[in-house]
Amino acid sequence: MEKDNINNLEEQNKDVPEEKSSRLDEFTFIKQEKTDTPKWYVVYTYSGYEDKVMTNLKKTVVNNGLEDLIYDVQVPKEETIEVRNGNRKRVQKKLYPGYVMVKMLLTDQTWYIVRNTRGVTGFVGPGSKPIPLTDVEIRTMGIEDVRISLNVSVGQEVIIVSGPFENFTGKVTEVNAEQQKVKVTIPMFGRDTQVELDFVQVKGV
Repeated sequence: MEKDNINNLEEQNKDVPEEKSSRLDEFTFIKQEKTDTPKWYVVYTYSGYEDKVMTNLKKTVVNNGLEDLIYDVQVPKEETIEVRNGNRKRVQKKLYPGYVMVKMLLTDQTWYIVRNTRGVTGFVGPGSKPIPLTDVEIRTMGIEDVRISLNVSVGQEVIIVSGPFENFTGKVTEVNAEQQKVKVTIPMFGRDTQVELDFVQVKGV
């Protein structure tokens, strides 16, 4: 789920009324054990409640000793410069308004706690069935610097899927698995130009 998809989902979520429930929704999801690997899930919130949901959920985790079930809660932001009355000011802008990211093991208990946190209206997923983000989505959205695999090699042709060079095609000249970077030569202004990209920004042709 990339940024554009998240923002489109926001429009669908604006007028959804908050609905508290003392039971689980009538669907089955894959539950995890404590020995499993926690995954990132996305929850809907009322617009403007993102930070409150994050704070309240973190307090609930600490107060109930749930650190081994709910590992992290984030509201992704980026720093931007705003000019007001001729003055430049650094501000934190939410990347995905109306959404909070939760890293957890999906169990009946964690589902109930997250779903019933004030300001939360549901999980992102078909029929509110929680669907975890993929590693590529996590890295692309800047939630966590997870390592991903890229099945390309030097000399292979790739297409750039995001960033200022989106839709350009070029040839791989270097692959750095340690830094998760790849160098690609693309045609620009009548000559070949080498650019360095993140693994998530390219795919094989």
